[in-house]
Amino acid sequence: MFSLERWQEVFETISKNKLRTFLTGFSVASGIFILVILLGVSVGFQNGIESQFQNDAENIINVYPGRTALSYEGFNKGRRIQLRNEDYEVVTENSKQEIEFKSPTYQIYAGLISHGNNSGNYRVEGVLPDYQYLEKADIIEGRFINANDNKAKEKYAVIGNRVKKDLFEDESPIGKYVQVSGLNFKVIGVFTDPGGEREETRIYVPINTAQIVFGAGTDIRSMGFTLPKEENYELALKQSNAFAAQMERMLKTKLQIDPKDESALFISNNIENTKEIYVLISAMQIFFWGVGIATLLAGIIGVSNIMLIIVKERTKEIGIRKALGAEPLSIVGMILHESIFVTAISGLFGLIFGLVLLEIVGPYIELDFIKNPSVNFNIAVSTLLLLIAAGAIAGFFPAWRGARIKPIDALRDE
Repeated sequence: MFSLERWQEVFETISKNKLRTFLTGFSVASGIFILVILLGVSVGFQNGIESQFQNDAENIINVYPGRTALSYEGFNKGRRIQLRNEDYEVVTENSKQEIEFKSPTYQIYAGLISHGNNSGNYRVEGVLPDYQYLEKADIIEGRFINANDNKAKEKYAVIGNRVKKDLFEDESPIGKYVQVSGLNFKVIGVFTDPGGEREETRIYVPINTAQIVFGAGTDIRSMGFTLPKEENYELALKQSNAFAAQMERMLKTKLQIDPKDESALFISNNIENTKEIYVLISAMQIFFWGVGIATLLAGIIGVSNIMLIIVKERTKEIGIRKALGAEPLSIVGMILHESIFVTAISGLFGLIFGLVLLEIVGPYIELDFIKNPSVNFNIAVSTLLLLIAAGAIAGFFPAWRGARIKPIDALRDE
């Protein structure tokens, strides 16, 4: 029940001890401020770490050819392995597991590309339509390559945003032409990539077209696959490893590679790296929470100590109240009111200051491993409620101690 007299007592006590109240509130406010900032930094750290590994889909499995390290069935070791369209078809047609996205690639790493008076060396990749999802390429103008483009061997190109800026500057490239190895390719799309400008210095063309233009025949440089995502990480890892092992067996059998040869094919499973990323993020979050709560706990202990001092100073007053018939719960409530009030107001100021600082400064922080630190509002409010509960606990024990004082002992206190 609301009691005006109780609140008057609280404000009167605070006004008599302004400096002590300020220092107590400051310790609590600084504690929750530091906790909010640390939580924001942990989110920024997560954003930064994830951005470093966003170049490809999280669950992509890539296959690259190498050289044999073991002789096998009449072939000497050191044989260079060459992947071809038929190898890609063997994997896709005979896989026991469902494949989500898939594409072979054929790359030219430093192709001379020009438009008008502008030119540069860029990576040209022949791909299938699914490659857009394997590389997380977001189309900002036009469209990506489709199946008809590849079937008709169209001379179409989808260029990265960096290529657009270099060759076309401020004009739209859609419908215009770039020269690739002396041949005109029509630009049908522009993409951005979360991996940054390095990934945006690429040009995608239909793989059938690339193989013809660059005289590759049916050769391919690599293959990429993703499986449907699983909610459970362990299950996703199990499915991914099973697919990779099955694919390795099929390719080694077809290409006549010793099953024990680990140098002939390189299979990278990105989901294994994903686990390491999330373990690292979880560890950092636990660390930040631990430091923040420890700082906050120090402030709460400070509140508890101040309440003990207040109880000591008001011992005679408590004795008189009890002699006049005051119930122990009313004594507890009197002390808790002040404790909760100081904790809640101080915590609210610290919380608001921390959130405002992150809101203003956060978007401008773009370090390699910390990007846009922020705090979820629900977490912030939950933290404040936790703080108020902690303030109540901090004030309860001194209050309970005061409520147990016998009136005669309180009246004798000097």
